[in-house]
Amino acid sequence: MQPENRRVITAGRHTAPYAKALFAVLVWGASFIATKISVGQIHPVSVMWLRFGIGVLVLGAAVLIRREFTVPSFIHIRSFAILGAVGITLHQLLQSTGLVTALASTTAWIVASSPMMIALISMVVLRERLQRFQVLGILLGAVGVLLVVSGGDWHRLFTGSFATTGDMLVSLSTITWALFSVYSRKSLQHHPAASMMLYVMASGWILTTLIALSTTGLGEITRLSAAGWMAILFLGVLCSGVAYIFWYDALKLLPVSKVGALLYLEPLVSMSIAASVLDERITIESLLGGVIILAGVWIVTRIR
Repeated sequence: MQPENRRVITAGRHTAPYAKALFAVLVWGASFIATKISVGQIHPVSVMWLRFGIGVLVLGAAVLIRREFTVPSFIHIRSFAILGAVGITLHQLLQSTGLVTALASTTAWIVASSPMMIALISMVVLRERLQRFQVLGILLGAVGVLLVVSGGDWHRLFTGSFATTGDMLVSLSTITWALFSVYSRKSLQHHPAASMMLYVMASGWILTTLIALSTTGLGEITRLSAAGWMAILFLGVLCSGVAYIFWYDALKLLPVSKVGALLYLEPLVSMSIAASVLDERITIESLLGGVIILAGVWIVTRIR
């Protein structure tokens, strides 16, 4: 084989995984806008039920097609159920309910700070030590979050009215995601990522079903407009299905640091789409706060 042909094949092998990872980031960036649209029409629990029900079908089909289906032990099933309760049901309940009142762009910036919360949870749960610069990065990121949610009005910080209830719920969702991320590591060592996510998402969907039946009854789903159904299908098929598959495909072939760096684009995508679709204003304060958040995240995740 000619050297030129080898270079073309090598480039193609690397281009496809990057394209998959970028697709996942773009889809996840738009997920906050889709969620904002859907929770404006039906209850957040109903949105979750539809989203993850569709996601389970997409992941299940992918696992079967790829022949990655495994039968876990009872201990692992129990772990998946706990992960589903925390990382799917509780996490999305906080985020979806928060988006009823929180701006989609603000939500994206808050969620972007999750790696800092993961570092803190790892310190407590896994006894991982944080270096001084990492502590500085966490503090810097916290300042960025406060700047974003307060809109630059520092007076509101001292009066205690700097964030909406939605902002607070979204902030709490970074804790549930951090717990989910930390405790998922061990399970990923024993099961293919797509197979594990199928069990975790199915567990979360079952719990969401029980909550929905005891609260909303799911009858309100008929109120969804065409735009609402488009948002739901986007969340279920792409955000909870295809994006997860593509993301883990990329992680199998590329360094985690390079794939993870693409996540810095997610809040920028969210802000741009929120401005065009939801008419949310792009302010200097939110941009500055976002830059500070990303700087803090970079310090926390890059300093060793």
